[in-house]
Amino acid sequence: MQATGFEARKQNILFTSHGEWCFPAQQPPETPTMTPEEIEKLPYRKNVGVMVMNGDGLVWVGQRRDRYQDAWQMPQGGVDKGEDAQTAALRELEEETSISPALVVVVAVSADWLPYDFPQVLIPHLWKGKYRGQKQKWFLLRFNGSDDQIDLETAHPEFSAWKWMTPEALPEAIVPFKRDGYVRVLEEFAPHL
Repeated sequence: MQATGFEARKQNILFTSHGEWCFPAQQPPETPTMTPEEIEKLPYRKNVGVMVMNGDGLVWVGQRRDRYQDAWQMPQGGVDKGEDAQTAALRELEEETSISPALVVVVAVSADWLPYDFPQVLIPHLWKGKYRGQKQKWFLLRFNGSDDQIDLETAHPEFSAWKWMTPEALPEAIVPFKRDGYVRVLEEFAPHL
C-alpha cells in the first residue's frame, strides 16, 4: 500500500490538493518528532508505480479516497517480500483498479528506482517512522481493455474516482512532494507516449 493511501487513512492523516497535510482538528497525534539527521539515515521503502495508457495516449489517474480536494495520481504500491517489481506492479494495478494483467501489455520499465521523500513532518507517522520516503520502479502499460472493466470498488479501495488525463497534465495533478518523480517518469517514457 502506498504511504499516503490506506496507511495514512488508518492514521487519520489527510492531504489537500497542494500537498499540505493535516490531522483531525489540525493537531498531530502525540508522537515524537524526528530530526533531519535521523531522517537522513532512514532507508527508502521499495515501491512500484504504474502508468496505464489507453489507445488514445491518455493516462489513467485516480482521485485518492484520503483527499478532500482534487489530487490525482497513478496507481502505486509496495513490493511484498519475495516479490519482483513487475509482479508487484501488476498486483497493485489489479488491487486498486480491477484491471487484470490480461488487459495490459508492458511497454517500458524505468531504468532505475526513482526515490521521493515524504514531507518531514509525516515521516514519524507513516510506517512507524521506518522510511524517509519511497523508491519506485515504474512500469508503462498499454491498456487493451474497455473502461467498463475498471472498477474502484475493490477489497481495499484506494480511489474514489478516476479519469483519463494527458501525460503533460500529470505533474500539476499530483501532490507536490511526488511531482519531480512524475516529471522524471514522463521524461523516461517520452519515446513511448
